[in-house]
Amino acid sequence: MASLVRVPIKRNPHYKRDGLKSYVYLLNKYNIKPTLRGPYSAAKGASKLIKQNADGSSGEVTATDQQNDSLYTCPVAIGTPAQTLNLDFDSGSSDLWCWSTELSKSTQSAGKGHTIFDSSKSSTFKTSSGSTWQIQYGDSSSASGTVGTDNIKIGSITVKNQAIELANKLSSQFTSDASSDGLLGLAWGSINTVKPTAVKTPVENMIAQDDIPSSAELFTVYLGSIKDANEESFYTFGEIDESMVPSGSSIAYTPVDNSQGFWTFDSTSASVNGKTIQLSGNTAIADTGTTLLLTSDSVCEAIYGAIPGAKQDTTQQGWVFPANTAESDLPTVTFMVGDTPITIEKEHFAFAGGADGSMVYGGIQSRGDQDFDIFGDTFLQNVYAVFDVGNTRFGVVQRAAPTSTSSAKSEL
Repeated sequence: MASLVRVPIKRNPHYKRDGLKSYVYLLNKYNIKPTLRGPYSAAKGASKLIKQNADGSSGEVTATDQQNDSLYTCPVAIGTPAQTLNLDFDSGSSDLWCWSTELSKSTQSAGKGHTIFDSSKSSTFKTSSGSTWQIQYGDSSSASGTVGTDNIKIGSITVKNQAIELANKLSSQFTSDASSDGLLGLAWGSINTVKPTAVKTPVENMIAQDDIPSSAELFTVYLGSIKDANEESFYTFGEIDESMVPSGSSIAYTPVDNSQGFWTFDSTSASVNGKTIQLSGNTAIADTGTTLLLTSDSVCEAIYGAIPGAKQDTTQQGWVFPANTAESDLPTVTFMVGDTPITIEKEHFAFAGGADGSMVYGGIQSRGDQDFDIFGDTFLQNVYAVFDVGNTRFGVVQRAAPTSTSSAKSEL
């Protein structure tokens, strides 16, 4: 192995945080029926979301209803000569798909600013005859197309004959995303959508092709602080960056249940200001493609019940609290990863500001009727995380606490 290579994570400079839109995106992604009152609900007899309009009528969830614009992307070189696309690395899915010249001219025109992969310009691209793919969420947003293979380069690693899913149809929810040229799945291959036969993910191919050592069949992620836009964020593949492990600490691992294709682990309690909330049998998944942390209503009630002025906002379908809340008035909150408590640093409590600036949308929200927690960026920004494929386990180490700030509002 050469010296450690960090695959840079780029922050979208045009990303505008919107709590409700991010929440609706998650409801769709995981087919969640919300349990909090608000403008969105599940249609009777189906998981599809519907929107309640101001005049009392109902309608479909549209692109403008949800935050589909990626906050983080990573450069991936595809083909020969290389065409570099910025992809959303998502540990909650298992497809590598991208914008392609197979899309209609009108869709390509709508995708202004995107890098669109042209397979005809790659000498190493091969069509996988008869193979198709489709990703569809609860609101019927979808991406679909054909499949081929080509060489890709992630950091210093070249993966040969990687399946590339070329989009020939994209719904408006995807075309509205101006930052991401597609998605690279880091979940387990069992939920890959290619038919008639699923394909290996890039990490599975790294392992099969000995691109990473058998002793380190893993990838890691470090997301920089939201306070410092210049702090480096990165992935590594096949090696742990020991410089990210604080002195005197070590990475704590817990077994992963991958039977549903996700990075699922036990999270059987949480605590608020030292008071433990037992969550017998509870599990959580680590999802790099998610901005928020979703947990049970009982945990949300305990967290926001400890913040003066916090409330459920039915227009935002979520928990909000005063923007001028001092950090000293925010509770100390921890979630368990196996046997390891991880503290959510107070800088991550406020996700997005409200329209009038007086309230902020919390980074921790209700998981609705879902039976597992979803640990997205609100959680991952507190740890250096190791996704250990070879040993089927998930590792975390708490990062050093940031310098305190005066209020929630100053962090947005």
